[in-house]
Amino acid sequence: MSGPWRARVDSGDWSAIAAELDEYGGALLPKLLTAAETERLRALYSDDVRFRSTIDMARYRYGRGQYRYLRTPYPEPLEALKHALYPRLLPIAREWWTRLGRTPPWPNALDEWLDMCHRAGQTKSTAILLRYGAGDWNALHRDLYGDLVFPLQVVVNLNEPGRDYTGGEFLLLEQRPRAQSRGTATQLPHGHGFVFTTRDRPVRSTRGWSAAPVRHGVSAVRSGERTTLALVFHDAA
Repeated sequence: MSGPWRARVDSGDWSAIAAELDEYGGALLPKLLTAAETERLRALYSDDVRFRSTIDMARYRYGRGQYRYLRTPYPEPLEALKHALYPRLLPIAREWWTRLGRTPPWPNALDEWLDMCHRAGQTKSTAILLRYGAGDWNALHRDLYGDLVFPLQVVVNLNEPGRDYTGGEFLLLEQRPRAQSRGTATQLPHGHGFVFTTRDRPVRSTRGWSAAPVRHGVSAVRSGERTTLALVFHDAA
């Protein structure tokens, strides 16, 4: 199942990625998809049979733009990417939960974790294609979907910034304990992944470790079209 995608995931400096996640709640990953692979995924957007649901963000006051939940079985290489990423993300997730005094619930295998989600009634697919045109943006939010949550998720940019679109930076806003909120903005390179916290992350405080809530979004696209793939490691109720 892994094909070349496990090698791409493993090519990252995971010690540095973990350190950046600890510092900012998000970190750039290596190039996970080739130009041809991103083109094939972008082309899926108009194929209605591939999707279980379509969300108009303006209608729900989520921002402006549109996203679509992919049906399972997922198209190549989504499953391979998720299975390659999970064992790299799992030690970070477990370490975060241990710092916060929580018991990590996630088994060693992604399929076992998703079986736990399904037994808890979280059976809906959560891989998403998101498309933004000029003037579109995504409001700050968190992708929780149910009681069972994996604390890290990944977004992959399927377009070339500066050529296909301008603007559209990926945003993180962290609510820091007894301090002003801190924001970061990252322009994702074409085909690269970005891993970030789903809900909160551990930060040191005078009383030990505290959970700092983090929300994510996308700044306004100034011109062109921006399409991304979002990989969430828990299914939805």
